[in-house]
Amino acid sequence: MNIKEKAARTEYPIRMVQFGEGNFLRAFVDYMLDIANEKGVFGGSIAIVKPIAFGNLDSFYAQDNFYTVILRGKENGKTVNDSRIITSVSKVLDCAEDYDEYMALASLDTLRFVVSNTTEAGIVLDDKDSFDGLPNTYPGKLTKFLYERYTVFSGEKDKGLIILPVELIEDNGKKLRECVLTLADIWNLPPEFKDWVKENNIFCSTLVDRIVTGYPKGEAENICKELGYDDRLIDVGEPFALWIIESKRNISAELPLDKIGLPVVFTDNQKPYRERKVRILNGAHTSSVLAGYLYGLDIVRDCMNDEVMGKFIRNVVMDEIVPQVDLPPEEVKNFAYSVFERFENPFIDHSLLSVSLNSVSKWKARVLPSFKDYYKNNGKLPRLITFSFAALAAFYSSKDLRNDGLHAKRASCEEYVIRDDSAVLKFFAQNSGSPSFIKQVCSNMDFWGEDLTRYSGFTDTVSYWYEKILHSTADALKEVIG
Repeated sequence: MNIKEKAARTEYPIRMVQFGEGNFLRAFVDYMLDIANEKGVFGGSIAIVKPIAFGNLDSFYAQDNFYTVILRGKENGKTVNDSRIITSVSKVLDCAEDYDEYMALASLDTLRFVVSNTTEAGIVLDDKDSFDGLPNTYPGKLTKFLYERYTVFSGEKDKGLIILPVELIEDNGKKLRECVLTLADIWNLPPEFKDWVKENNIFCSTLVDRIVTGYPKGEAENICKELGYDDRLIDVGEPFALWIIESKRNISAELPLDKIGLPVVFTDNQKPYRERKVRILNGAHTSSVLAGYLYGLDIVRDCMNDEVMGKFIRNVVMDEIVPQVDLPPEEVKNFAYSVFERFENPFIDHSLLSVSLNSVSKWKARVLPSFKDYYKNNGKLPRLITFSFAALAAFYSSKDLRNDGLHAKRASCEEYVIRDDSAVLKFFAQNSGSPSFIKQVCSNMDFWGEDLTRYSGFTDTVSYWYEKILHSTADALKEVIG
């Protein structure tokens, strides 16, 4: 049985155009809007636009745009494994092959929202992009789409759109708006159009969070048997989700997802939420995975389940990171607990080595701010964060630089490859093993943006833990957690 024989769709007018047919949007935005339709608070469908030439839409056509989202993991201490047939997508098209149909979407009276996920590289300004035909870039496509809408409706104020980019860059809405306005200038579009864009279209900066692993290749056949139908578009994600939508104007009445219990927060300032995610979720990863790998573990879940490593992760987050986040304490703690559950997900084997990629820049962005705030607020070094720095130095300690990266060995003599910027790998290859190695690492301005030796006792403490880790990571971890 094909999924379209199993599913049924309530016909709704198109209220959202979605640039991007990928796994994330389908298991995040489309999933939420499907629930919103079920709860009677949205009353609209989605037209998905494939913005690039790569890939095809055959599976969508074959399944009448139906697909299954499976959310599995841990939530509130329980294992979750839920499935839902998504019916919120009414149209899927290729903006190049179906150009006229794509541009016709701009004239829909019912259209109110645009959402996009065109990767981090999608929101870029290309001043050579052309207005003629189909522009190459996503900002170019959106600018021409908005101009078509402006023209069709003669600049009516209420025909502006709410634009929700979810690309993983900071201030994504602001940057997309700037691209659109700049292209309007380059293309010599009327100043009245620019005014309409500025005054009648709302560009929201957003922050999104959900791990989506996509199509479960090795499990698909068994999953389909369990479901009782065939589905070539199964999309697997974790139960946790968070969508922070920043706008100076109140749009929650038009998109009342938060009113039905969905994890959506409307705010006029997303920065504290971004900081929370970077410091706690990303910071927990970066402060622990290198020590965890040297300790002998391979995946994040095993770190959480290990008595020693699990205690390290929970303590570094709760004792040294959480208190430095500028949001209500209870809210921050609850977020941290959800992070621990995500790390424990029994369905995701998250490799420590994959998380270790570019750890130097990650430590600077994700961990150093918590280190500095802790030092400022407490007048002393954060014990576990300082240990994580020593673990980084130990993990990168090798002279064996090859074409594919810096080769090193952990205690089991198992070889691993360190991947980072070439300048970073060259530094460690040249300085590992020297008497001043730790001092050189701590004082490297190119790495940290400042000389970390200025923090009282930092270099000596890092040296102490570095030697302990090299001798026995297990003993070092047991000592540092007490």
